[in-house]
Amino acid sequence: TLVTNLVAIDVAAGHDSILVDADRQGSASAWASVRDENHTLPRVPCVQKFGGLSLTNELKSLATKYVNVFVDAGGYDSEELRASILAADKLFIPVRPAQFDVWTLPKIIGIANQSQMYNPGLKFLFIINGAHTNPVVKEVDEVLSLANDIEGMEFCKTVIHTRRSITKAPVGGMAVTEMPKNDRDPKACDEILSFYNEVLNG
Repeated sequence: TLVTNLVAIDVAAGHDSILVDADRQGSASAWASVRDENHTLPRVPCVQKFGGLSLTNELKSLATKYVNVFVDAGGYDSEELRASILAADKLFIPVRPAQFDVWTLPKIIGIANQSQMYNPGLKFLFIINGAHTNPVVKEVDEVLSLANDIEGMEFCKTVIHTRRSITKAPVGGMAVTEMPKNDRDPKACDEILSFYNEVLNG
């Protein structure tokens, strides 16, 4: 969901960029296919690529041809995730504001740290995704507090909250910023645009 929003915003900004679906679930490719059917939206080039070294090499090759390469490598340890990290400039790891999610993060941090041996320029950050919209719920603060006990965790300033438009936009192959006016959520747009600015400029 995050990567499709990012690439759609990037392409709409006039950048010659591409989406690579390296997650065998194929959600990003399905999103791009739906988007292709809507000729009012800027087209997002999308390719599927799996494997290890071949994926790393393909991403490095695409980086010489496109302004930005956005990769969906899935939210779990896989050959594709590790291969993508070896080619990446930046790795953004979504974290749900739940204690069980935080407890699983040292493994991902370990993978990222190992990858820096072969990709010393890699920068990795965590992004809280799916936070509760009720300000009384302090789950984000709880996650950040727990994360203080885990070495190597650096968070984006942006927090993505659970909003209807964020789950609805991908169904139409859109970013939240492209939704019809009656469905568009200004707060969702602000959060996604803030995250986009952190990804591109942070």
